[in-house]
Amino acid sequence: MEQIQRKTRRLELVLGPEDGGVKVDTLLRRRLHLSGTVIRRIKWLPDGILVDGARVNTAFRPREGQTLSVRLSDPERRSGILPAPGPLDIVYEDGDLLILNKAPGVPVHPGPGHFNDTIGNFLLNYYNSEGIEGDFHPVHRLDRGTSGLMAVAKHPHAQEVLKGQLHTPAFRRVYLAVCDGGPQPPSGVVDAPLGPREGSLVEQMVRPDGRDARTRYETLSRSGGRSLVRLELDTGRTHQIRVHMASLGCPLTGDFLYGYEDRSLISRPALHSAQLSLRQPVTGQELSFTLPLPEDMARLLTHQKGEKEP
Repeated sequence: MEQIQRKTRRLELVLGPEDGGVKVDTLLRRRLHLSGTVIRRIKWLPDGILVDGARVNTAFRPREGQTLSVRLSDPERRSGILPAPGPLDIVYEDGDLLILNKAPGVPVHPGPGHFNDTIGNFLLNYYNSEGIEGDFHPVHRLDRGTSGLMAVAKHPHAQEVLKGQLHTPAFRRVYLAVCDGGPQPPSGVVDAPLGPREGSLVEQMVRPDGRDARTRYETLSRSGGRSLVRLELDTGRTHQIRVHMASLGCPLTGDFLYGYEDRSLISRPALHSAQLSLRQPVTGQELSFTLPLPEDMARLLTHQKGEKEP
């Protein structure tokens, strides 16, 4: 069997006149923008910090013209997630991150009843097949029933940078939802704090002592007694879109927790992560991705027999 060459992600810096004689620790922070947490993780590794290929400590002062190199990839997996084969729709990939098109019904993280059929399992299996060194470093999560775009970092530094972009203009997420009826007014902002519902392990609710939560929405169309709504999150609370839309009296079609489940119509809450833009965590380049409305949600917007256009 042909052996797959391991792919290790490293950052390199050829030292200019202003860098000569500066401590490695300072160069890593100021020039490569690594955090103290990342530096502490890599400095103990045999190939964590190198100057011209030789291991050095963070107090070392390299000369102008030398090359400083640091390892970003995980030398070992600490998540405990087991690789398992499964479908993985990769929209974009580089040395630092992947953008996935998550299928509905697939959990992101392993948990009770889902130990080997999650995005985490499938991704680590992909890394094995491609020889990529890395563990599972999700940047944000999607509910099991939600489809569409999600970002996954390949190493802790990228995860840290991308999580720092969350809920800033640098990291923008746009969702499409199909809801029963339609919100009134047709566009606006839901500013309603969210917290757990007493007696439920998973359900959330609007409650005055909850965490701050804001959702911007715009109705794009109405058809067959339902509405297609565009949503953007100013915060990222659990089930935020689902609870906020239900609080307006128009729960997502198929939402078994906050609305009405009818599996003959759709087997999940009708929510799709349609647009995602972010800055590449190492280069700072702006990246933007768009996915169309999936077929199971598009079918909900066709006119149904016996129903009139609202």
